[in-house]
Amino acid sequence: MRVYVPLTLAGLAAAHRAGELGPGPLTAYAVTPALREWYVSDDIEELEYAALNRAASASLRLIAGDPQAVRRRVVVAVDVADGDAVADPDHILDASSLGEVVIASAVPLSKAAAVHVDSDDADQDVTAAAAALGAADLGDDDAQFTVDGAEDHELLWFGVQEIPGLIG
Repeated sequence: MRVYVPLTLAGLAAAHRAGELGPGPLTAYAVTPALREWYVSDDIEELEYAALNRAASASLRLIAGDPQAVRRRVVVAVDVADGDAVADPDHILDASSLGEVVIASAVPLSKAAAVHVDSDDADQDVTAAAAALGAADLGDDDAQFTVDGAEDHELLWFGVQEIPGLIG
């Protein structure tokens, strides 16, 4: 099963040094039954893209919670056994946790398929979105518009072998 783990650039650097994403439990995003129902598509690529975007939103939350974090969203796509990624049954109907799964233990970085990172030109919009996230959560439409501005940026695809250049 492909899962998408939200990180910051500092988190990616730590994972690279350790050789693993962790320690567990890890929050990730995947194509879950609830995500399938919400997205209403049978196209696995579209569903995986939706899970990737959910992870990008979670990465934005990590950035918002760390004033020192570089303002670039980071998502690592990893392959795990189906039984290793478990959706919390108490949250499967919660719209804010669609596609969310928990992985109990660390995942070797060797299981990573790709890394997705914002380009430099997203910096201003990600910075503004991180600052507006709290107000957006409280229902401020203008703040939500700002958060959506970050989501307009597509994450770039990088091979795992390119991590040293991303964190350097």
